[in-house]
Amino acid sequence: MRLAEALSLRGDLQKRVAQLRERIHANVRFQEGEEPSENATELLAEAGETIDRLQSLIAAINMTNSSLVLKDGRSMTSALAARDMLKLRHSVLSGAAQSAISGVDYHRQMRSELRQIVAIDVPALRKEIDAVAQQLRELDSQIQEANWTSELVED
Repeated sequence: MRLAEALSLRGDLQKRVAQLRERIHANVRFQEGEEPSENATELLAEAGETIDRLQSLIAAINMTNSSLVLKDGRSMTSALAARDMLKLRHSVLSGAAQSAISGVDYHRQMRSELRQIVAIDVPALRKEIDAVAQQLRELDSQIQEANWTSELVED
């Protein structure tokens, strides 16, 4: 199985656990004289089996990621951390730019009102945001390529 397939399966299993959790909560209690629509005990057993499969799969994904090296020489785990930080950086920079431009249309009603001044260079910030977005796209492409070309390491 390719790493990308394992990642997709991980997402499916996580969704399945969430669905089972909701179904268990909906059927764990019912009114006297009525029957629940599903057996909560069977749902709990299915959830346990799904969680066990998920645990094995996550362990295999982590082992694979720890042994993978991307074309640029960095480890997959390092690349994943870098991608997360690029996303965070992009979010912070975009938020700052949005805050800076959101008050641009502010008009004072009276001369006695204080003017609002933008404290950052928005055009320069936009260039930095674009550069971070480019780095993120390039890194994400390398990660995706490795996901689709690498076999999953299993115990």
